[in-house]
Amino acid sequence: MWTTRRPAVGKYEELEDLEVYRLAVRLADRVWEIVVKWPPFARDTIGRQLVRAADSIGANIAEAYGRFHYGERVQHLYYSRGSLYETRHWIHRSHTRGLISRPDHIDLFNQLNILGPKLNAYIASKKRQRNRPPK
Repeated sequence: MWTTRRPAVGKYEELEDLEVYRLAVRLADRVWEIVVKWPPFARDTIGRQLVRAADSIGANIAEAYGRFHYGERVQHLYYSRGSLYETRHWIHRSHTRGLISRPDHIDLFNQLNILGPKLNAYIASKKRQRNRPPK
């Protein structure tokens, strides 16, 4: 992850300054650390799905950040939320199939339980920005 944070330029935050993005990247990195240790069959089936879903959370936040139009921004944040729920599904399936230990399962779900509400709050803030009258 980033060792130093760049200061926000002007009144706008950089992507890397967004807490919701940093949490998504942290979760995806942790998922990767776990999945690369799995046996080949598990890694190539459920592992690929889990890594893609986890990576997609942050990727869609990044894409939303780079979009100019309000509707596109919010849509990509909704994709991110969908990927969060898909990640949750694959983590649960991985634990059920004995691929993720109980402590890792708890850690990942704790991260999801922090990220989910923050992502929802970020979506709500973007929606409020649309409804604000121009200055």
